Amino acid sequence: MINSNFFNNFFLIPILNILVFLYRGFSFLKIPGAFGWAIISLTILIRLILHPFFKQQIETAKKVQELKPHLDKLSKKHKNDQKKLQQEQMKLYQQAGINPGAGCLFMIIQIPIFIGLYNTLSLFLMNGGGAKIIENINRVLYFPFLKINSIDSWFFGFNLALSPAKTKIWYYFLIPIITAILQFFQASISTMPVEEKKTTNEMIEKKEKDNRDDFQKAMNTQMKFFFPLMIGWFSYSLPVGLSLYWNIFSIFSIFQYRQLKVKSLK
Repeated sequence: MINSNFFNNFFLIPILNILVFLYRGFSFLKIPGAFGWAIISLTILIRLILHPFFKQQIETAKKVQELKPHLDKLSKKHKNDQKKLQQEQMKLYQQAGINPGAGCLFMIIQIPIFIGLYNTLSLFLMNGGGAKIIENINRVLYFPFLKINSIDSWFFGFNLALSPAKTKIWYYFLIPIITAILQFFQASISTMPVEEKKTTNEMIEKKEKDNRDDFQKAMNTQMKFFFPLMIGWFSYSLPVGLSLYWNIFSIFSIFQYRQLKVKSLK
């Protein structure tokens, strides 16, 4: 039963309507794997909507990297006065037009969308997409012409509504491996300094790292190794369709981060 509440009304039901609309379109064109292509198209649409937030995250990271020498000086100057250090850092951020929280905005906005998509795909997973589930879906569709009798969730030999953990078929186990690898590449390229030459020189010149640098290094290591393993485990336990969304999203991120790096080195 799809209840009327804030989350369902603003995330689950709109995502469900867009997904069904795309599925109906690809089915009308008789394109094999219509449900998979609908998920890919939905991912691209969401990525375009979130692009301004992603761009802001990249620009914030680049500005912070450019301010690193000044932040290092402040850390050394006020190492015994954390309150004064925070005040000076905030003042420096304000002068540079940086909102420290803006870098997290892109990830925060993704969370309800990801949960909404997961709940949407879970509707097709329950009871194998039985008559009651289809009836529930049709009840919240915005237009009568979107109503469906069933959903064919097969895409290039994969049932997108099932998880590798449920199927126990060997080639399904490739999904969490691919997902973890893509997450590793995304984490690696996103934590890589934008101005690589300058950062390397700074690291050579600076023999002793302060606590802030050590903490940042630990966080980067965690992002590069722990996070991909965690996402890989999720993709093992969750429907393949959700991994398809996540992986297409990651591929977009990798190309955009790489494009930014190429531009910064010119």
